[in-house]
Amino acid sequence: MVSTELKLLECGSLPKPGPIGRLVRLAFGILSLYYIFGLWTIRYDLLAETGSIRSLVWNGILPTLFLISYVVNIGFSRAWKKWPAFVGLGIAIIAGMYGYMQTGHYETLVLAQTLWALEFYVFTHIGLSFVLAAMLATPGCEMRAAHNFYSKLSGIPTKEHHCPVGPLNNIDKWEHARISK
Repeated sequence: MVSTELKLLECGSLPKPGPIGRLVRLAFGILSLYYIFGLWTIRYDLLAETGSIRSLVWNGILPTLFLISYVVNIGFSRAWKKWPAFVGLGIAIIAGMYGYMQTGHYETLVLAQTLWALEFYVFTHIGLSFVLAAMLATPGCEMRAAHNFYSKLSGIPTKEHHCPVGPLNNIDKWEHARISK
């Protein structure tokens, strides 16, 4: 299992991504923002004609619960481990139970709005971070892109963090080794 432990490194510890790493970050950012666009277009129509929550919302809940701890911990320099995911899941369960007590069904507007808000936050944060990381060549995790941007503006070095999930570490290492030769 991938650790959500916060391991901040000194500025300059990780190699900056090369062109391929930056393109991959940009692609991930565009995909995340495309998902956000889809969520935005259904924001007032979260329930299908059958009364069930739209599949677009259901499709994002597992990735959201998987990513939220990384987004919060690394993005906000917190060492809360898996707690953001537990809190997100707890909020969704409470919303589902509240909706069920009101209507007798689990798939209610209350649950749909709760899931939508969690997903909208996580994918907006990660999407913008990926795009910013691609533009700035942020070393390591894209969740540190806003910190990297602040560092560039202020001249104050900020900590870096390796990418705990996905292929970015391997791409950056491969590209750095290739360029270093």
